Amino acid sequence: MGKYIYLLALLISFSGWAQIDLCTSELDTYPTRSGGRVKPLYVLATETIKFISGESKIGDLSATEGFCKLSLKAFGMPLELPIKIKVEHVEAKKLLGLSDQDQGVSVTDMANKIGLVDTELAKQKENNSYKKELTKIKQRWQAYISIIEARLWTIPVSKNGKTEFISLGEFLTEDKVAIAREKSSTPVNYLFQEAKDDYLKLNGDHYLLELRYFKLNLFVWGLLISILGILCFVAFKNKWPGTILTITTIAVQVVAMTMRVMISGRAPVTNMYETVMFSGLGALVISCIITIYRKEIIFVLAGLAFNVLSLMMLKFANSMLDPGISPLVPVLRDNFWLSTHVTTVILSYAALALSWLLANGLLIRDRFFQVSSSDYRYGVDLVYTCIKFGVILLATGIILGGVWADYSWGRFWGWDPKETWSLIVLLVYMAILHGKYTSWIPPHRFVPLVAGAFMSVMMAWFGVNYILASGLHSYGFSEGGAIFLGTFFVIQIAIIALGVIGRKKIA
Repeated sequence: MGKYIYLLALLISFSGWAQIDLCTSELDTYPTRSGGRVKPLYVLATETIKFISGESKIGDLSATEGFCKLSLKAFGMPLELPIKIKVEHVEAKKLLGLSDQDQGVSVTDMANKIGLVDTELAKQKENNSYKKELTKIKQRWQAYISIIEARLWTIPVSKNGKTEFISLGEFLTEDKVAIAREKSSTPVNYLFQEAKDDYLKLNGDHYLLELRYFKLNLFVWGLLISILGILCFVAFKNKWPGTILTITTIAVQVVAMTMRVMISGRAPVTNMYETVMFSGLGALVISCIITIYRKEIIFVLAGLAFNVLSLMMLKFANSMLDPGISPLVPVLRDNFWLSTHVTTVILSYAALALSWLLANGLLIRDRFFQVSSSDYRYGVDLVYTCIKFGVILLATGIILGGVWADYSWGRFWGWDPKETWSLIVLLVYMAILHGKYTSWIPPHRFVPLVAGAFMSVMMAWFGVNYILASGLHSYGFSEGGAIFLGTFFVIQIAIIALGVIGRKKIA
C-alpha cells in the first residue's frame, strides 16, 4: 500500500489530476493481451464492461475510458463510476434485495453482499438456472475486482527483442514514474506511449484489424441492406435493384466473416454466435444457387428473410450469443475438420431453414389468401427442392463428423446428444422426402410436416446447447436461450394449427 501512496503522490504533485487525461478514446488502439491473444484495449474494455454490467459504456464514458479510470483506482485515484453488477434471475434479485425492475446491483452494495452470494452458491445442489446466475454474478464481480486491482489490463514490455505482457500494477511502478517524470511533464502518458511504440516496432499493428472489425459493424449494414433487398423485390417488377442489393449484402458479410477469420485464424463456426452468423449467409448463397437452377425469385426472398432473422439475432440476442472471439478448445484445432464437418452441417441447417420459411409462407398464404391447387403444388415442389439440398448436406456433415470423432475421440459414433439429434433430424427429413416421393404424404400434409420438422433442427442446433447442455460437444454450449426456443416452438405449433385446422384437402 505504501508504494501506491507514493506513486499517487507522484501523479498528483503536478497539474492536479492531470494524469486523468490518460483515459481518453486514444487508448482504443492500445495493444493488450487477453484470452491468449493480443487485441485492442477497446475490445477488451467493451467485452469486459458489457459482461459486468450489460452496458457498452459506463455513464457518459466509453467502455475504454471507464475501464481505464477503474484501473487507476488501484493507485489510489478516488474515482466513483456508476457501474453496476448485472443481475438477471428473479431469485438472485430477491437474494440481493433488488426489485424486479432493477437490472443490477451497485458495486458498493455488491462488496457487502458477495459473501451472501458465495453462501447461497454453496447451498445449490442442482446445476439449474439459479446456480448458473449466481456463478455469473460471482464471475462479474471477480472481473470488476481484477480491473480495479490493475490485473486485467496488461501492458506490452520489450525485453531482448521480444514482447512480454505484464499487468498494469506491475508496469506502473514508483521507479518508472520517477524516471519518466524527468523526461516528460506527464510521466504516465510517456510510459504508455513508449511501451506502445516499442510493441509496434517489434510486432506491427495487425491486431488493429479487430478494432476495425468491431467498429465497422458490417453485420448491421448487412441487416439493413437485406431488408432493403426484400422491399425492392416486393415493391418493384424490375428485379435488378433487389438483385444488386442481394449481391451487396453477400459481399458485405463475406468481408465481415473474412475479417473475423483473419483475426481468429480459424473457420467462423466454433460457437453459437458464429453458427448463426454463418447460417444466414449460407442460406442466402444457397438460395441464390437454387434460384439460378429453378429460375424462381421466391428462393432469394426466403434466403434474404432467413438472413435478416440471423443478423437480428446477432444484433439483439447478446445474452444468448456472445460476439467475442475466444481461443479454440483442443478438439477444434484441426482446421481441416472444422472447415468441413461443422460448415457442412450448418449449411444443411441453412438449406432446411429455406424449406421451413417457404412451408410456413405457403401455410399462411393458403389460410388468408386464395391459393389454387396448381399454385399450392408448385409451392410444394419449391419446398421439396430445398429439402433435397439440406438432406444431402446433412448426411455428408454427419459422415464427416463421424470421421472426425474417430480421429479425435477414437470412435466413429457414440450417441452423444449432438450426434443423436443430428441423426434424428436426418431421419425426420428423409422420411418426409420418401413420403413425398412415393405419394405416401399428400401435399396438404407435406407442407405442415416440413414446417414442423424444423423444430427438430432447432432442437439439434439450439436445444442441445441451451437445454440439455451435456456431451462431448461442450465447446459449442451457451447459457440462456430456453425461453427463445420455447417461444419458437409455441409460435410454430400455432402457425401449423392455423394452417391445418379447417383446411380443405388437395388430392
